[in-house]
Amino acid sequence: MKIDIEFNSGAQLPMDAIPALARRAEEHGFDCAWGGEANNKDPTVMLSAIAAVTTRLKVGSAIYHILGRTPATLALQAAGLDELSGGRFLLGIGSSNPTIAKWHGQTFDHPLGRVQEYIEIVRAAIGGEKLNFAGKYFTAHNFKMAFKPSGRTMPIYLAAFGSQMTRLAGRITDGVLINMANPSEIRRIAAEVRAGATEAGKDPARMEIICKIRCSIAPNYSVARDALSHALTYYALADYYRDLLGRMGFAAEVEAMRAAWKSGGFHEARKLITDQMFSGLPMVAATSAAEVVEQIKPYAEAGATRIILPYVAASDDIVGELTSFINYWGPASTGAIG
Repeated sequence: MKIDIEFNSGAQLPMDAIPALARRAEEHGFDCAWGGEANNKDPTVMLSAIAAVTTRLKVGSAIYHILGRTPATLALQAAGLDELSGGRFLLGIGSSNPTIAKWHGQTFDHPLGRVQEYIEIVRAAIGGEKLNFAGKYFTAHNFKMAFKPSGRTMPIYLAAFGSQMTRLAGRITDGVLINMANPSEIRRIAAEVRAGATEAGKDPARMEIICKIRCSIAPNYSVARDALSHALTYYALADYYRDLLGRMGFAAEVEAMRAAWKSGGFHEARKLITDQMFSGLPMVAATSAAEVVEQIKPYAEAGATRIILPYVAASDDIVGELTSFINYWGPASTGAIG
C-alpha cells in the first residue's frame, strides 16, 4: 500500500509554498501528490509546479470534474502534465455534483452515461486519435493534438461510491477514488470495483482502491477536531453524500445537522458533530503523526491500495504544520503500514 499527500484540501495553503513542500514530500517517501478541484486553488497550476521540481513523486488529480471542461481540454491538460512529469501523472475523473454543476452553468444528470462518454473521448484524444465522436451527452469532432503524445498508457481512476458507478470504475478504468468512506464502505466499494473488472474480463487484483483520509494534528483533540469540522459539516450538508453517510450509521446526525443548518446556518450545524462521527468517518483528529499512522491501518486492511492524506492545519501556521507532518514520514514508516 502506498501513502500519498494532498496539498490543497483546506484551500488556505499558499501556492508559492507548494514546490518546496513537494520536494520535501518526495524526500520523505510519499508516492504521489494529489490536487482536488472545487472552488479551491487550481489543481493544474499546483500539479504543474510539483511536477517541475520533483523527479520521483507522482502527481494526480483527485479529482477533475467532467462538467468543468470539455473532454478535449482535459486531454490536453493531462497530456501536458504527463509530459512535464516524465510519465508520473495519474488522472482522476469524477461525475461532478449538482452544486459544482451550477457553478459552471451546467446540468447534473445521467452521470453514468456522461462519465462513460467523457472517458472514451479523453482516452482517444490522449492516444493521439482524431476525434469524431457524437454521443448522447458529449460531442467532439475534428480535434487532434498538434503534437505526438508519449504513447504511455496513462492510468485513469474514477471517483465513485454508489454501486453503479463503482462497477463502472472497475469496467472502464484502472481503479476507484473514494472520498468520505470508512473501512466497511471501503470493503463494499472494493468488492464492487473488482466485480466490474471481472465483468469486463480484466484482472480484478490489478484495480487500485484509492481513498482519502483527512487528518489534523494539534496539542489536544478538540483543536484538531475543530479544524476538521468544517469539512465534515460540508459533507454532512451535501445531498450527494447523504446516502453514503446514512449507510455508515450517521443518518440521524446528518438530519439533525441539516435541520440546524436550515434554521441557524452552517456553524449551528457544525456544533452538532458528535465524537462518534469522528471515530466512524475518515477524519483523523490526532495529537501526533504516529496516531495518524495507527488510525489509517484499518483502511489498508479493508482493501485500500493507496491512501491520500489531505492535511488540514489546526493553526494559522499552515506551512509549518504541514512541514512537520511531512517530516515524520519516510520510507521506513511508510513501508511499515503496507
